Order: sequence, then C-alpha cells, then structure tokens
Amino acid sequence: MTLLADVVRTSTQVAATSSRLAKTRLIAECLRLLGDDEIEIAIAYLSGEARQGKLALGHATLQSCIGSPAAAPALSLHELDSAFTQLKTIKGSGSATRRSDLLRSIFGKATAEEQDFLLRLIVGELRQGALEGVMLDAVAAAADLPPADVRRAATFAGGIAHAARAALTGGATALAQFSIRLMQPVLPMLAQPAEDVASAMAQLGTAILEWKLDGARVQVHKSGDEVRVYTRNLNDVTIAVPEVVAAVRAARAKELILDGEAIALRADGKPHPFQLTMRRFGRKLDIEGLRGELPLSVFFFDCLSQDGKALVDHPASERHDLLRSALPPEAVTPSLITRNTEEAQAFYEKALAQGHEGIMAKAMDAAYEAGRRGAGWLKIKRAHTLDLVVLAAEWGHGRRRGWLSNLHLGARDPQSGEYVMLGKTFKGLTDEMLEWQTKAFLALEIGRDDWTVRMRPELVVEIVFNDLQESPHYPGGLALRFARVKGYRPDKRPEDADTIDTVRRIFERQGE
Repeated sequence: MTLLADVVRTSTQVAATSSRLAKTRLIAECLRLLGDDEIEIAIAYLSGEARQGKLALGHATLQSCIGSPAAAPALSLHELDSAFTQLKTIKGSGSATRRSDLLRSIFGKATAEEQDFLLRLIVGELRQGALEGVMLDAVAAAADLPPADVRRAATFAGGIAHAARAALTGGATALAQFSIRLMQPVLPMLAQPAEDVASAMAQLGTAILEWKLDGARVQVHKSGDEVRVYTRNLNDVTIAVPEVVAAVRAARAKELILDGEAIALRADGKPHPFQLTMRRFGRKLDIEGLRGELPLSVFFFDCLSQDGKALVDHPASERHDLLRSALPPEAVTPSLITRNTEEAQAFYEKALAQGHEGIMAKAMDAAYEAGRRGAGWLKIKRAHTLDLVVLAAEWGHGRRRGWLSNLHLGARDPQSGEYVMLGKTFKGLTDEMLEWQTKAFLALEIGRDDWTVRMRPELVVEIVFNDLQESPHYPGGLALRFARVKGYRPDKRPEDADTIDTVRRIFERQGE
C-alpha cells in the first residue's frame, strides 16, 4: 500500500529541480514502487490533477475544512482516490454539509505537507513541472521501454494513465494493444506557425497546401452506417451535427477515421464568424431548428484509417490521395500540391478572398502525429494571432463598471508548465462577451485584490495583434502591441495554447 506521502515527496523533489533528466528519474523511481492498481492514481496526481477530473471546490470551501495536520503520514493513495470519487457523486439535499464533512476527514488525516499538496491539487494550482513529455519519459524509464513506443501508445490509449499501467504491468506486449481504433478518438495533430508562404515553401519544398478554415475541428469515425463525431477535446457531439453524420455515412468506404473542420457558411460560400459555428455544438439546443437557421458544412483534410488499415504512419501524400478516393470533392478541403512559391502565394490569396484564415502547408512525407504540434504541418495566416490563456482580469470602469474587462494574457511555458504573461487587453470585447466572461471568470476565481480577479488558467482566447516588442515589465521580456480579442476558443484546452517559444520565434522573425 503506497501512502500519499510518497507521491507528495516525489512531487516536491520534482518541483525543486529544473533538470528534465532529474525530474524523469525521480518520477520513474516513484512509479516502480507502485502497486498495479495505484499507477493511474499516482500518474494523475503527479500530473497535477485528480483521476476523477475537476472537483469544483473553491479555495474558501477548502480552507474552511483544513484543521490541524496529522503528526505522521497515514493517508493512502486508495483512500484518497475513493474520497475523491465520493466527492464527485455527492448530490442533493445536504450535499454541501456531506462534502465538507468528507473534506475535513481527508485533511484531518493529512500532514501539513500533504494538506498543502491537496489544496493545490484540488483547485488546479499544482505546478510541479511534471509535464506530459517528462511523464512519458518517466514511464518509459520505469518500464525499460523506448519512449517513442510509450508516447505512441499514450496517444491511442486516450491518455498517459492507461498506457502507463500497461507498460508497467505488461511491458512491450501489453503496450502493443494500443493502436488507432474505430470509435476511440485520438487527440488531433497540431501545426506550427510560419511567417509567410515563402518561408513555408523554403522549409518544405514540394508541399501539400490546403485552405485553413476557421471552423470547429472534428474527428469522424465510420463503421458501416454507424457514424460518431468528436471534437478536438474528444467530446462526442454526434447528435448536434447531423449534416456531418450524413456526409460521412454516404462515403464509399465502409470504415473511416477522418480529420476535418465543420463550419457554418453564408449563402455566398464565405464563413460565418467562428463563434456562430460553435453555437451548433452546445449541449441543449433545438438542433433541427438551429440546423435550418445555421446549417453546417464539413471539409475533411486527413484520413487516419480506411477499411481497417491504420494510416497515421503513412506519408501525408498517400493520405491526401486516399481521402479523395473515399469522399466526394465537396466534402474535401481544397488543396494544391506544388513546390512553386508563386503558385502557393496565389492559392493563399484565393483562400483569403473566400474569407478564410489562410492556408496549411504540409510536408509530403509527414506522418500524422496525434496530439503533437508537428514540424511537418505549418499554418500561414494573414494577421498575427495567438491562442493565449486568461490569467486574470481587471474590473471595468465607466460603462463597463461591474464587468471584468481588461484581460491578463499568458503563453504556456513548455518547460515549467507555468504561463508567461505577455500583456493585457480590453479591446474587441462586445457587451455579450463581457457579460459571459464575468460569470465565467468568477467561477474560476482563485484570489483577488481591489482591482483584479485571478483565476485558474483554463480559458483559451484567440488574440490578434500587430507585433511584439521587448518589455521589462513582463517576465518573458516581450509584450503584445495593439492586442485585441478575436474570440474565445471553447474547443481548445490550456495545453493547446501557444507557447512562449512560439512567441519568441515570431519576435525574432520581425526583423527579418
């Protein structure tokens, strides 16, 4: 039986070192000591989350339940995991009292160090530097397996925890069971930004170019007449998008896994704003009524599997052709294969003229790297945009009094897992957005002063800006100039936000 204290000790040691190798070694040592049924619990805690997901408990509630710490460690991983499961299921009359009683029991069995760990774990503030890449390497080291095999398995297992248990209990044989499968969605491959068409073509040579649509990313699985549609966060939204289901059900292939964009188009074929498209993905909608008002189109750009054959390791050029053999032209994203920069520029200008964001440029030999921002995919947009995380907001003045307005924006630091502030903006916010974000921010509040509300870094917002400038006022040394809000991205997780490394590359290229 492993005690929570063992995991807390590892977490503290991991947070205290900046060395990736040291973090990996410390986590691997901890994993080797776990029982088979403790692996997934410890993986979650060392990743800074509960296995049950968010527990929806705030600082005030938790602080009121923290009493005198225990003198010695006694709380086991299983005991804590069971308590978290109970907290998720307590509902109905008297639920607040029962949750408080359970929390007092948990904190009463915890030492001072464990109480601090639990508080930060539950509210989502446990920043220990055990990021996904480090965790994957640690699992590989603990199981004595190649990191690439563990990483691949985690992609198709839907997360690290399941793959870790397989690796640590069954080795390579157990790990081999994880591959892309129908009705088991995988995280989408992501792209890196390119400065312009010329730089992208110089990097890739002959490339597959595709229009970049500002729609909702969808992954669609087909098995005969059964079709399931998943968002980029792997949520099943099949019932909300009957047009997408119908388009794929009519495909010639019996089995397919497709990657694409669902988008609402105007009568002239140009896109509605992203936020209008996302109205179709709400949970409680008059689907048929909204379908008539805001019909969706779907355009696919990749084929991950066809008739039982996994294609993720096949070159992009092969997947490009197979996709077009499986679907009618109207269901496929417009594309061009060329090495000519002038042709590529003309293709880019045509995409912009149709109201789209820009284009994607893909290496001909690129594999599909699920869940990763691959170097073989480049995105080219007209304006600088970044997906950033909201760290805090300031109360507005004048006609914005009573609303949280001025956003504090942060880019993700892939080394530490923290968010590096790049500036503030209150521009581009409509009254509707101000009303919505004030409610959303207060639900995520972790602290405040007279002017500012700090929150858990969970909301991603797309920011348009002119350029970057050096700034001594922010920890990353850079600040956004003329930043304004394009819109919130409920389809993206904080882990999908742009990194400070991407921001620095944009700054470096400004002078070229």
